[in-house]
Amino acid sequence: MKAKKETLSKSAQVKATQTKTVRMPKKSAYQVPTENHVDTSWKRYLLPSIHPQGWPILGGMLIVFCIMGLLTDEWSWIVGLPALVFSYYFFRNPTRETPQNPNLIIAPADGLVSNIKYVVPPKELSLGKEPLLRISIFMSVFSVHVNRAPVSGTVDALFYRPGKFVSVADKDSEDNERQEICMIAENKKRIGFVQIAGLIARRIYCPLQIGDQLKAGQIFGMIRFGSRLDVFLPKGVEPKVLLGQVCVAGETVLADMSE
Repeated sequence: MKAKKETLSKSAQVKATQTKTVRMPKKSAYQVPTENHVDTSWKRYLLPSIHPQGWPILGGMLIVFCIMGLLTDEWSWIVGLPALVFSYYFFRNPTRETPQNPNLIIAPADGLVSNIKYVVPPKELSLGKEPLLRISIFMSVFSVHVNRAPVSGTVDALFYRPGKFVSVADKDSEDNERQEICMIAENKKRIGFVQIAGLIARRIYCPLQIGDQLKAGQIFGMIRFGSRLDVFLPKGVEPKVLLGQVCVAGETVLADMSE
């Protein structure tokens, strides 16, 4: 009996030792988001959120069309309703997911890369006198016109330049109305970008002030009805987009400053 007890005791010790050596799997470095559902319903495409600048215009148009309908006839809605729907579509503000990397320069506007060339930046932005690579993104009347910060950092310079309203699709058009902006990114590099009013655009909206803190992809303004946005890359930084490529504001990577 004693020998049996000793045997049982040794067996129990072995089991205890085996239990102690069992290890739980290591916790993954990837953190599963609490919200892992993406809205793919029809509302995402047909009823997107609207930029606040759009509501006064939509409200005014609705009042005008209602008055026209009362004073004339129901046929006025044949013109009014499509115009109202298009205006709603123009001021749409879809959700965007921005890469969080301090060395990336993100597209500040939706549209087509219409020009990539070396240009001397505006002197008001204090980017130097040497030509820098400039990426131009052309926004048609069908593009999302909400503009987003290309980097995280601090607004360091602002300069508004009044001017004309001519086509900016494939021209430099230095005489066009524009809002010049410069930010100091988290990596201390200066990033300049310019909102330019186009042939149809008549209003640049940019409520920024010097010293404002922005996150990459954060909305900072918009240009109404067709326009262009230029981004000046720091010296030595190469673009990651091609001429004719379609950019998505807040998501498309224009350049990597670490390379």
